[in-house]
Amino acid sequence: MVGNRAVVYKGQGRVAVEDISYPDLILRDGPGVNPLNVGRKCEHGVILKVVTTNICGSDQHMVRGRTTAPEGLVLGHEITGEVIEVGRDVEFIKKGDLVSVPFNIACGRCRSCKEQNTHICENVNPDRPGSAYGYVDMGGWVGGQSEYVMVPYADFQLLKFPDKDKAMEKILDLTMLSDIFPTGYHGAVSAGVKPGSTVYVAGAGPVGLAAAHSAQLLGASVVVVGDLNAERLAQARSFGCETVNLSEHDRLGEQIEHILGVPEVDSAIDCVGFEAHGHGKNHTESPATVLNSIMEVTRAGGQLGIPGLYVTGDPGAIDADAKQGTLKVRFGLGWAKAHTFVTGQTPVMKYHRDLMMSILNGRAQIAKAVNATLISLDEAPDAYAAFDSGVARKFVIDPHGSVR
Repeated sequence: MVGNRAVVYKGQGRVAVEDISYPDLILRDGPGVNPLNVGRKCEHGVILKVVTTNICGSDQHMVRGRTTAPEGLVLGHEITGEVIEVGRDVEFIKKGDLVSVPFNIACGRCRSCKEQNTHICENVNPDRPGSAYGYVDMGGWVGGQSEYVMVPYADFQLLKFPDKDKAMEKILDLTMLSDIFPTGYHGAVSAGVKPGSTVYVAGAGPVGLAAAHSAQLLGASVVVVGDLNAERLAQARSFGCETVNLSEHDRLGEQIEHILGVPEVDSAIDCVGFEAHGHGKNHTESPATVLNSIMEVTRAGGQLGIPGLYVTGDPGAIDADAKQGTLKVRFGLGWAKAHTFVTGQTPVMKYHRDLMMSILNGRAQIAKAVNATLISLDEAPDAYAAFDSGVARKFVIDPHGSVR
């Protein structure tokens, strides 16, 4: 019997690579699995040999202890792999196909899926609409930072790469299609970015960098990225962004005015989420900072894309309200300026094929933008620690040495 190893959450600040069960076409009981999902048969699914799987900032929220994730949860929702087994009900996906897996798990049958809102599928998570692999309160589907993983609803969800050999040549770009690239792109689209737009991106982590690159692809005239981390801001400048170091400046509008001549932008994207800090030299955690600041600097009638993660349960929050996801947002300001807000998970399937074609034809350079860095499965714990320290890298796990 083939074995399987995976990155497992071991409690606040700790992950480890451990032996886990080899997947089969059924969702079995385990850490984080919703009791109503236990025993769920998935003959519509496939087993993948994982080719690449990425570490995400959303994983870091769990590892920091900022969610209710249980110990033993297998992590990982950014998955690219080779199909090695197909379920009885799979018709179009074949063994040997190289595929990208959207991080949203979606049935393809419910009203939301039929309306392309695959981020809020109604049939995969008994708690609420929306699901993902290896994530807290998302139904308990086993994560893909592993050697092998099961993916349900294969015919509907999987994006097959048309030429396997050519895909492997650009695998560090294509691995970003499972989440980060569509998420950044969705943030830019939601913010109404168009040719000539001026755009502010809050956060220079991998999602922020992906959003900035996406804004450029959509024709933005100037993209300004703000962060507290100088190394990450340098990465943003490496592909043509303007930057604001928010650890040195607490008045964002003034800094934008220095760059653009006016203290406002057409569009803004929040790529930070609920662990936001205030601005200035003595900044501390202030979870509504980004939402309030992007309302301040976005012009009246502008749009705000909010792909940054916000949660309903944060045991490490600074106050009782924030522990329940209740933040002191200046909604009256947004109302007065007639802002449009778009929140929630990204419906990956709405974008991933177009973005794949942009990569394969040399239009998008997402691996370069986010500084994709290849590692082995055994290096994952050290990579989590490095990512948590703020390095300007997007870590890509190569479980079988397929890329190297």
